[in-house]
Amino acid sequence: MNMTKTFDYSAAFEAALGKVRDEGRYREFADICRIRGRFPRALHRGRDGEREVTVWCSNDYLGMGQHPKVLAAMHQALDEIGAGSGGTRNISGTNHYHVLLEAELADLHGKEAALLFNSGYMANEAALSTLGRLLPGAVILSDELNHASMIEGIKHGRCDKMIWRHNDLDDLETKLKALDPIRAKIIAFESVYSMDGDMAPIARICDLAQRYGALTYLDEVHAVGMYGPRGGGIAERDGVLSRIDIIEGTLAKAFGIMGGYVAASALLIDAIRSTASGFIFTTSLAPVLAAGAVASVSHLKVSAEERTLQQKHAALLKRELARMGLPVTISPSHVVPVIVGDPLLCKGLTDRLLAEFQIYVQPINYPTVPRGSERIRLTPGPLHGELEIARLVSALDQLWTAMTLKRAA
Repeated sequence: MNMTKTFDYSAAFEAALGKVRDEGRYREFADICRIRGRFPRALHRGRDGEREVTVWCSNDYLGMGQHPKVLAAMHQALDEIGAGSGGTRNISGTNHYHVLLEAELADLHGKEAALLFNSGYMANEAALSTLGRLLPGAVILSDELNHASMIEGIKHGRCDKMIWRHNDLDDLETKLKALDPIRAKIIAFESVYSMDGDMAPIARICDLAQRYGALTYLDEVHAVGMYGPRGGGIAERDGVLSRIDIIEGTLAKAFGIMGGYVAASALLIDAIRSTASGFIFTTSLAPVLAAGAVASVSHLKVSAEERTLQQKHAALLKRELARMGLPVTISPSHVVPVIVGDPLLCKGLTDRLLAEFQIYVQPINYPTVPRGSERIRLTPGPLHGELEIARLVSALDQLWTAMTLKRAA
């Protein structure tokens, strides 16, 4: 009998999970089924059976995942083409709906071309890592609050990186000044930072990029569809689309589908398309998803109704939360963070919201946000009515008192 001691894999996994549990960060996924045509209502399947709940944490910001035009387009594509795409884009997976969608997205951002990915995460990781490798001696200057996908992309690019303080243009300029003028430089940042809801000073960042010879890489995932006359994001709203070199966006939030993309010059997009392993070796989006996205993007280019109603409801929710003394962060965007400041209390709050008030919202804990700033992140949409907003605020007010949570100063 072989008595050689071997590595205890199970113990290592248990230790890792134990640490997450001890920190109050362990998640149990809720079994949720959205009800077609009745969003934000959904069915929650739990230990006590099935019941209806109201969803307050969806990134389907405008309810486009339920829009009749989107569903009709997806049904048509499914009937015409079938389910899967059939392969990678380079071999057998390029479908006419992919071509149509890339054209819609390039037009949305005023760029020559766009390139689809299966998620916004993949788009950031592939694009930034490819740029880092293709530009000899490049340095990427990254805002300190950039998304994990941007951080991973920069890391995999194997180029130099510099972190600048969040939205601090003096710090950014100091770092740019220290670099050789002829060195390749990319300034990577977001338009709307999703956990606090603040926005980047895009025009002033573009001024610095122009002054110091840097490319601009803008993540607009929480802004596309939401801002600008045609839903082109904060860059469109602020009139600076032409000054941004690379725009990255998602189809999974305001557009209500799935997927990510980058839009830029035809030359830059061709370079990413031809060399990014995250694009070359991945099966393409199912045509049914691309068809739904085409319908969603084209609708939001001409319809401001959804954006207007969403912004109205977000403003009302912030105002009512503040009126009750709840610690809401008043941001210029649609994001509504309410700070709890403790992971266990945050999880307890969301558990009670679901159990006692049939309100579904997830806790946001480390590493998504810094320790001590744990929160719930509310996402009011055009389909949340004033009565639902009042009900949510009342439930939070009651639980803040019952759980003796800290109110706003």
